Parts: sequence; structure tokens; C-alpha cells
Amino acid sequence: MSLNYMALAVPVFLFFIGLEYLASKITGRQVFKFTSSITNMNVGVAERLADLFTTASFYFFYDYLHQHYAIFDIKPGIIMWIGLILATDLIWYWYHRFGHEINIFWGFHVVHHTSEEFNYTAGTRITVFQAVVRTACWSVLPIIGFPAPMITTMLIIHGLYPFFTHTQLIGKLGILEYFLVTPSHHRVHHASNEVYLDKNFGDMFIIWDKLFGTFAKEEETPKYGLTKQLESHSFLWQHFHYLVELGYAVKQTPGFFAKIKVIFGKPADFDPAFRELAEKRFLSKHKVKTRSQKFRVYVVAQFSAMVTILFFLLLFEHYLTHYVQVTTALIILVTLINCGAILEQRRWVFYLEFVRGLLIIFTTYYFFPHPTTIVLLGCLTFLSLAWFTSLQRHYLLKLYGNTFI
Repeated sequence: MSLNYMALAVPVFLFFIGLEYLASKITGRQVFKFTSSITNMNVGVAERLADLFTTASFYFFYDYLHQHYAIFDIKPGIIMWIGLILATDLIWYWYHRFGHEINIFWGFHVVHHTSEEFNYTAGTRITVFQAVVRTACWSVLPIIGFPAPMITTMLIIHGLYPFFTHTQLIGKLGILEYFLVTPSHHRVHHASNEVYLDKNFGDMFIIWDKLFGTFAKEEETPKYGLTKQLESHSFLWQHFHYLVELGYAVKQTPGFFAKIKVIFGKPADFDPAFRELAEKRFLSKHKVKTRSQKFRVYVVAQFSAMVTILFFLLLFEHYLTHYVQVTTALIILVTLINCGAILEQRRWVFYLEFVRGLLIIFTTYYFFPHPTTIVLLGCLTFLSLAWFTSLQRHYLLKLYGNTFI
């Protein structure tokens, strides 16, 4: 069978997240918060979902560059593997540093730093935007002469390692602190303390930070998240808030070159007033006010079902048609948005339920293309529209309890 064994990354990551959670309970360390952890993992699910449609194209991109523009014809060997891992990490260092020092790239990278907690769930916060940008940066590798199979193998290793540096439960690691990126080094990187800002950009090796003057030791207790916290668990807002802010800044800046300067300027110099402007325009203040925690059960149920579906979608992708892949991916995407909206206790989540229901109908008809299916699903849709308001009210009552207004 032609299975996609990269799908195993989903249960492996969940296993280690569960293991860290168990360890935190045993040691009495409060490093997990429900809303933050779900929000973090939602971002990770989206990245895994995007991989379904992008990973192959990245491979062919590297292969095309190697076949047409390679300067050298590098063959696998111990020296070349060592050279590749060092080159990969050096390129990452500069890609990562630019991601913190240039507005447009920070707009793609900021989602990884939005979490106010630091644990393995934060390690899953990677977006497809980051994947595209770093693929462009790593395009120098096939041009040097490294073949695509070597590069993709190395990138898998390079992608797994940093996941394990996102933890507060592992202290300093002795001699390894001198040359590897350790959890201690990466805690510094994720901290919003003034002394820690824009430090420790390395992914596997800390030597680049020491070489280029961006290294800092973990001394004072880190405070995680942004210097101005986002205060939103919306899946969409987590991804796009800074790009929206940047758009407002560019729009209000007169002159072409001045606009370019804003786009490629430093986040440290960016006017925080644009955050308020963007939130006022795009973030609704109309939330359901409830003390009930019933919605958490529904969020966990949705997330569990979504991750299970994602795992099998990735595992059997070679046996599924593009139609099934796309509709299933859309169902998962709507569920991600739904989970974020429920965590923010939004009223409009019911509309997402309706959209997801329609997507399920289209997927069901693909597997059962019978006139009876059309009639049954058509009747179900008609009844849902006829009693839309009543269904919406009952849904919100079940979800948020009797205190919603």
C-alpha cells in the first residue's frame, strides 16, 4: 500500500504534548491553559492540512532548481550531510532573523509568537506562509548542488528538532548549551522581556547567534507572548492581524517609497495604534457573556474528531480523489475557525455549523450519488432553513448555557 507515513507526525506530536501535560501535573508546574493550548494546536492542524497540498510542490521546486541551475553535483556522504545540516541551519538563522526584523516577514511569522504559554503546543504554531517564505530562502541549497531528496530528508529532521525545544520542563543541559539550541535558549527567544527581544534565532545550533551577536542566556524568568498581547483566540485573526495592521499603515502613509519603507521597516518601530484601528474594524465586540464551561466539551470533541479525520486524510491521501481531499480539507478548515469562534464565545458560530453541514452534504453525495440521497439531503437543508432562527437559539443555549444574551 502507498501510504503517506508522514501522517504519523500527528499522533507523535499529540503523544509528546500529552506526555508533557502529564509531567506538568506530576511536577505541579502550571504550563498549560485550555484556550491557549487549543488555539496553538489549531494553528498546527492548519499547517499539517496545508502540507497536503504544498509538500509535493516544494520537492519539485527544489528538484527543478537542482536539475537546471545546480553549480555542483553533490552526492550523499558524511561530509556532505554535515555540510547540508550546517547550511540549512545557517539559512534558517537569517530567514528567522529577517522574520523578526522586517515587517512583512514578521506578518508571516508573528503567529508563532502569539501564544502566551510556552509548551509543546506552541511548537506546532507554524503557518503555510512561513513554509513558502523559508522554501524560497532554502532554494539556494539546490542551486549550490544539493539534490532534492537530501534537502527534503534534512528538512524533516530540521523540522522535528525545534518542536522539542518548546518546553519549560527541561532545564539547562550542560555542555550542550554551548553549541545546540536548547529549551533554555528557545525560552529566551519566545520571551517578551525587553532584555530578551530579538535574541537566539538559531533552530538547531546556537553558534550562529554567538557568531552574529544575537545570543542571550536565560537569566530572568521569561514572560511569553507579544509585547502587546493579542487577546484573541480567533483562528483567522491569529493569522492575519499583523498583515491587516500593516495594510492600514501602508494605506495611511503618503508616497511610494515611504510605503515601501513601512513594508520593509522594523516591527520595533511599527505604530501600535494600527492594532487598535484594525481590531475596531474587524473584531466584533459582540460576544456571548456566559460563565458556563459547557462549550469546552464541544471544542474538545470537535478538535478530537478533526485531528482523527486529518490523520486518515493524510495517511490515505494517495487513495483519495482531489474532490474528497478538498471538501474534507474545507470541513477541517471551517472547524478550525469554529473552534476559535467558540473559544471567543461568538454568536455567529451557528453560521459556520451551517456551512460545515453543507460541505458534509456535498461530500456524502460524492460517496452515495443516488436520487434518494439528493431528496433526503434536500429535505434536511430545507427544514434547516425553515427553522433557522429556532435552531440557532437552541444551538446557542446548548453551547453557552442559559446566560447568553
